[in-house]
Amino acid sequence: MSPDALRARVGKLRAAIASRRRELQETYLGGRPARLLRQWSASVDEALRSLWGDTSMPAGWALVAVGGYGRRELFPCSDVDLLLLLDAPVGPDEQPLLDRFVGTLWDIGLEVGHSVRTAHECLEAARSDITVATNLIEARWLAGDRRLFGRFEQARDSALDIRLFVHAKRVEQEQRHARQQDAASSLEPNIKEAPGGLRDLHVVLWMARACGFGSDWSALERSGLLGRAEAAQIRRNCRFLQELRIRLHRLTKRREDRLLFDWQTGLAQEMGFSDGRGRRASERLMQRYYRTAKSVVLLNTILLRLLDAHLNGSGTVVEQVLDGHFVIRDGLLDIADHGVFERNPPAILRAFLELARRPELRGLTAGTMRELWRSRQKVDAAFRRDPCNIASFNALLREPRGLTHNLQRMNRYDILGRYLPEFGRIVGQMQHDLFHVYTVDEHILMVLRNVRRFAQAEFAHEYPLCSRLMAEFERPEVIWVAALYHDIAKGRGGDHSTLGAVDVRRFCRRHGFDAGDTALAEFLVEQHLLMSATAQKQDLSDPAVIAAFCQKVPDERSLTALFLLTVADIRGTSPKVWNAWKGKLLQDLYHQALRRLRGEKGTDGTWMQGRQVEAENILRLYALDAEANRGFWATLEPDYFMRNEPADIAWHARSLYGRHNGGEAVVRARLAPIGEGLQVLVYSPERADLFARVTGVFERMGYSIAEARLHTTRSGYNVFVFLVMDPGRDAAGYRDIVALVEHDLLVALQTEEPLPPPLQGRLSRQVRHFPISPEINLRGVENPRFRILTVIAADQPGLLSRMAQVLLRHSVAVHSAKVNTLRERAEDSFLVSGPGLGDARQVAQLEQDLAGAIAVT
Repeated sequence: MSPDALRARVGKLRAAIASRRRELQETYLGGRPARLLRQWSASVDEALRSLWGDTSMPAGWALVAVGGYGRRELFPCSDVDLLLLLDAPVGPDEQPLLDRFVGTLWDIGLEVGHSVRTAHECLEAARSDITVATNLIEARWLAGDRRLFGRFEQARDSALDIRLFVHAKRVEQEQRHARQQDAASSLEPNIKEAPGGLRDLHVVLWMARACGFGSDWSALERSGLLGRAEAAQIRRNCRFLQELRIRLHRLTKRREDRLLFDWQTGLAQEMGFSDGRGRRASERLMQRYYRTAKSVVLLNTILLRLLDAHLNGSGTVVEQVLDGHFVIRDGLLDIADHGVFERNPPAILRAFLELARRPELRGLTAGTMRELWRSRQKVDAAFRRDPCNIASFNALLREPRGLTHNLQRMNRYDILGRYLPEFGRIVGQMQHDLFHVYTVDEHILMVLRNVRRFAQAEFAHEYPLCSRLMAEFERPEVIWVAALYHDIAKGRGGDHSTLGAVDVRRFCRRHGFDAGDTALAEFLVEQHLLMSATAQKQDLSDPAVIAAFCQKVPDERSLTALFLLTVADIRGTSPKVWNAWKGKLLQDLYHQALRRLRGEKGTDGTWMQGRQVEAENILRLYALDAEANRGFWATLEPDYFMRNEPADIAWHARSLYGRHNGGEAVVRARLAPIGEGLQVLVYSPERADLFARVTGVFERMGYSIAEARLHTTRSGYNVFVFLVMDPGRDAAGYRDIVALVEHDLLVALQTEEPLPPPLQGRLSRQVRHFPISPEINLRGVENPRFRILTVIAADQPGLLSRMAQVLLRHSVAVHSAKVNTLRERAEDSFLVSGPGLGDARQVAQLEQDLAGAIAVT
């Protein structure tokens, strides 16, 4: 074909491909995704065969479809994977022809992934690369030398080492899951690569094909590898995931496999989900996705284990007979026969109890997993009332090891949500609160895992206080139950803590807990946010705050349980939410509340004197005259000594030794005693803009303020103590920036220039798609001079500076601040004072200006 004719032909093919892609997507009504994939594959087949003939490719070459295109599952915007199969390496005369053909593939509007190999080169590449081997398994002839392709197929099949292939695919899947953080419940999952995604289904088919069971679900059903119900379930799962991916490609107009927040609402609307009963349409869509992914993970696990048993001949030798229901085979728990759970449903919970009691077992055989899944319908109301089953669940709760893993297994097999229907309602439920990164069921099980780790000696180094308290706690199963129920009522509407308390009370009564433990579980669920809110939002140096907290805590046992649950809960929201500062706040609140509940009393004077004595003892270690600091301490109010630890008081004294009346600003920084972050001391002649100026410096340097305490001396100086953090730094990294922080802050304090504008920056996608309505609350405290200002808003660059500058304009002084950032959500509280805070009109104007400053734009 002449160049001009070829160009004209390419133009027609390009228009035809674009038209066909558009037609298929626009006319697709859903429900039959496999048909669209086959139709699109056939359309591309037709175009490529036509192009192959038009370009007069050599007679000894073949054009081969591989990968997803090879199995006729070509998604609208996916790459077209091709193999140019040659009878001999490309010669110099053939190279220009090859280059022109490959270039023309792109010219007609296809995104192509191609390789050029002889049959021998294909086999060599397959031996060293499992991805190549997998692509070649799905090779499909398109055009060219069919006999060459036939010889290649024979050589490929005879060269395939089935055991090596199956092992390599299993390892590859494990590595892929690890890259996806092993989370089928990620809030923005990759529907192709994540656990429970399409790739997990492909892996089963690839391995089954290599083992000779067939290449589709019908073949696996005919071979006996899949039962009828399992085949139907896996087809439903596959259809839903394919449907989701087709619509995602159509919505984004590109190859996009991540269910980002940007697309979830649009996809939900396309697929017929709607808002209602306090839940967004996107949340309903994602719950369907998570439940599908969970089912895929389970079926993938069962089928891969069956294929392993087929290849290795394992599972034939009974190592130990446990009773009439269970035996041990190859280190796995197996059922004595396939009718065990149908004949005797209580054996369902017994299976998990046996696993917990025998930590040497590696898990369940594929047959047992399959029978548990098939028998899950047996877990009904009568099953839940059966005293035998209640006793088994209670026994599982009291097992020293294995509880978390076995509840996770029960959740995986749809048994936990049937035994606890209230848990079943939150399986796969999203949490669009900008700081949880797991679905509700995954978060609950993560919290249970965290609190259980406190009881394991090998984890005692992580949180020594928590481990010591748990070791001394009698009947800790009440905490396990509270962990299971603390968020179980989310998504119902109303206060989930109150509704969850009703649920846990019913559970405890049904499971025979005594009145004291029932009341404790109910208290923990209803008040599970109390300790976190108090520690992170209120002034713990204020005795009234401690008194109000203790009024809600019945006794020391309840306090200890609440502390343990709170630490586990915060750590279970997201890996980025917990830090050493929050741990220190919770410990401080726990110890102060414990002293009050024990009736230990102390006046402000005794506290002040005791802390001064401790600080003086520390100063003597540095050969400093303690008497020289008493003049400085005499200028400070008692609240300074209440709100600072003796070691901090001594550090301030050392830093200001002989300089506290010099008339100049002093800035000192050090690694924070909690082991994370920098502690920064700013001592300056009194100035109204100090807080606003310092926050601006920290924000421009990229550091987050976690806490700030301001004290004003009687001699006209400000003592400001900050805790700043940079999540990307370790202790050595913080030490490296001490001099820089001291320098930049000192320069900022020595200028009288107007404050620079707050930092500007891009909002995160989460904030854009799930905005938070700002909440501003100003309330009084016991001391009429002060107010507590609480602000909840979406976190954004320059947020703290904006608030600080508004407070400065309204002549509101900040005495302390707690800045709590929960991923994309800021919950900040300030102890403030000002001449206008008693005037309702001025307060209304302040709140209006704050709302304007923190609004997301």
